[in-house]
Amino acid sequence: MKLENIPQIHHANSDNFFLLAGPCAIEGEEMALRIAEKVVEITDKLKIPYVFKGSFKKANRSRIDSFTGIGDEKALKILRKVSETFKVPTITDIHEINDAKLAAEYVDILQIPAFLVRQTDLVVAAAETGKTVNLKKGQFMSPESMKHAVTKVTDCDNEQVMVTDRGTMFGYKDMIVDFRGIPTMREFAPTVLDVTHSLQQPNQSSGVTGGRPDMIETIARAGVVNNVDGLFIETHFDPANAKSDGANMLDLKYLEQLMTNLVAIRQTINSF
Repeated sequence: MKLENIPQIHHANSDNFFLLAGPCAIEGEEMALRIAEKVVEITDKLKIPYVFKGSFKKANRSRIDSFTGIGDEKALKILRKVSETFKVPTITDIHEINDAKLAAEYVDILQIPAFLVRQTDLVVAAAETGKTVNLKKGQFMSPESMKHAVTKVTDCDNEQVMVTDRGTMFGYKDMIVDFRGIPTMREFAPTVLDVTHSLQQPNQSSGVTGGRPDMIETIARAGVVNNVDGLFIETHFDPANAKSDGANMLDLKYLEQLMTNLVAIRQTINSF
């Protein structure tokens, strides 16, 4: 994958990691624009290539009454407005074959969720749109096995593919990041570390996923030190009242300092 091939990507030649960041789910236009404006300000200041992230719908939910979205086309139109307003690319995840063609009309990158990355028809549908495809490593998969998912995309004559590690299941209610997987996956595709999902604590008895946001900088620093190509961070100005994944999201007010610290680490690593 060539970062510069993503439409409207800025600072592609800055030697920084790139950032996929935004809310877990699109809850409305005002919140999406508010988050995007702040992240664009930070990433432009630090010369970080940036892609706005937001799910247009949530399909993998713990309970039937969990928030799933505000309406598919309504949310996708908000993603388009973010792109047009701030001149940045956007990414959203898809869950069904028909989602690929629909979402491709509005966003620049299609993301395959970790639970679905072995679904060949879904991966192929995303690849055949010609959009960049982000493949999230299944929590149940080895880094080496992601090579086959990448090949499914490239066999469709689409070289715009990256992989994202979002942790591996460790027992029933926790995730760990095995940093040995980063150099392994970088051998066949640019590799992103999903910092916030790696800190989820799923399968809680309440049916609401928990998390460890206090460990965000720890995991992010380790990813940057180990030469990860990109970082994935879900952020919100009011995580406690976010409609999805609030327990593991980064409060937006902490993002600038975190990015400043990580850019300093990357500059040090680049000097070696």
